[in-house]
Amino acid sequence: MFNKPNFAGMTEAQRLLIEHWHECRTASGLVPRDAIDPGTVRSTLASLSIVEINEAGEGRFRIAGSRLRDIFGQDVRGRPVAEIAGAYGEGYALGLISAIERGVPVGGVMETGGRLHAWLRLPLADDYGQLTQVMCHDELVAHKRQLLTGAPEINFTKPRYAA
Repeated sequence: MFNKPNFAGMTEAQRLLIEHWHECRTASGLVPRDAIDPGTVRSTLASLSIVEINEAGEGRFRIAGSRLRDIFGQDVRGRPVAEIAGAYGEGYALGLISAIERGVPVGGVMETGGRLHAWLRLPLADDYGQLTQVMCHDELVAHKRQLLTGAPEINFTKPRYAA
């Protein structure tokens, strides 16, 4: 389940989220949704969303930050991901299933409408220990120099064990 992460650029905010996600891992290597501390990631909240994936592989927005309203032109809370149309809607869906299947963060950068869209998908476990939710960070970036080079130096293959 725990494979090597796959990244093609990320922002400083996304690096912070990945570090926090890693710190929240349990002995099984999973990150329960309730383990994410909103205070720790406060600077990223406007660009965050939580998508719940059902058994058919369809996603629905549970939480959506205010910047997503700017990206999509509407409030997406409670709506199925498939209903979000347009160039950013397709970009948003990138990595949702991959994060669930691989059990590690996935992310990248794509150019859409002359702007860079940096995206990050972090798998989260529900109350039963199943990966059914994805914490997503989406950010429109004006210049490539706002992106960090290389993937974060975090060991995703070995779960953290308590002493």
